[in-house]
Amino acid sequence: MNIFGIGLPEMGLILLIALLVFGPKKLPEIGRSLGKAIRGFQDASKEFESEFKREAQQIEDSVKMNARLEEGKTGVERTES
Repeated sequence: MNIFGIGLPEMGLILLIALLVFGPKKLPEIGRSLGKAIRGFQDASKEFESEFKREAQQIEDSVKMNARLEEGKTGVERTES
């Protein structure tokens, strides 16, 4: 098991140190807070990604529309010449 480059022995050592520093009563609260923070980060990341994709799609649509308008203009100019 390897999460963020940290193996099982390292995770156990981190948990033991956290248990000694914060105590058994505080550890679940810290875990909950950490879980909420990670969840908030994931939600913000997904929101950013969807907003980025939406903006990219709007730009792509705008470029396609401009290309069609330019094609229409060049077609008109050719028939007039």
